[in-house]
Amino acid sequence: MAGNRAENGFDGAAVRGRIGLWERVDRFSSDPDVGAAAAEAESLGYSTVWIGGAFPGHLFENARTILDATEQLRVASGILNIRAFTAADAIAGVEELEKAHPGRFLLGLGVSHAEFMRREGMEFLPPLAAMRAFLDALDAAGIGKDRRVLAALGPKMLELAGERSVGAHPYFTTPEHTASARAALGADAFLAPEQKVLLETDADKARAIARDAMGMYLRLANYTASLKRLGFTDADIADGGSDRLVDAIVAWGDEETVAERVRAHLAAGADEVTLHVLPSREGATGLPRDEWRRLAGALLG
Repeated sequence: MAGNRAENGFDGAAVRGRIGLWERVDRFSSDPDVGAAAAEAESLGYSTVWIGGAFPGHLFENARTILDATEQLRVASGILNIRAFTAADAIAGVEELEKAHPGRFLLGLGVSHAEFMRREGMEFLPPLAAMRAFLDALDAAGIGKDRRVLAALGPKMLELAGERSVGAHPYFTTPEHTASARAALGADAFLAPEQKVLLETDADKARAIARDAMGMYLRLANYTASLKRLGFTDADIADGGSDRLVDAIVAWGDEETVAERVRAHLAAGADEVTLHVLPSREGATGLPRDEWRRLAGALLG
């Protein structure tokens, strides 16, 4: 399958240094101009649009709209929750997109969170076993490792990502995690960390917005365990996050300050950095196209 990786553009050597965009599926669904936004993102030079679609919604529908409106822009799920989607649903969605736009969709897979599953009254099976079973079903359908990527934070899931997918899409991390993930995956795997960014130069306002965005994740055990592996403490995680933690997770400031953080991920071994723009305006809806334009000027020339 290695030949296909070069063909569809998701191998590390082909994409290293590229910048993608990450956004929740509901933001795509609520924006009436998704196609126009995607076409502009492509014209600005962004490489991939990552759709955060953890629970069933309009993941594949939005992916098709974006692909139909563009020529080379890739789309990835960031991520599809294997506890909420059946393998059959994922296979059908991928096959439809592959038929219409060969080689332009990457299936990002994640195991969700015990806290979410228990809240919904669902059994939380061991993450590695659940992921292996899902990957077995994809293999049986002919959706090989070079057409999928795993949301991986810890060493065991990173190992599985390297063995059974094109690589890893870490979320809620830092350049230090990118360096350790690159070491774990090896030189050839695809590595695309998400980076939260905020174009706000006032420290108090920026950190308040960042804490609001981070709050949910600081209550989830897999993210807090990942942060502790990076050297953060219970005190850093408590009460919405210390300034040190907030500043490490969210790159806030002007365009050049944000660009410095992105370049730190690339220097640490990222192939593609996926920008997750936090809105600086209260009540902002739809896709952050103005921020995409401003960041493109600093990152894409």
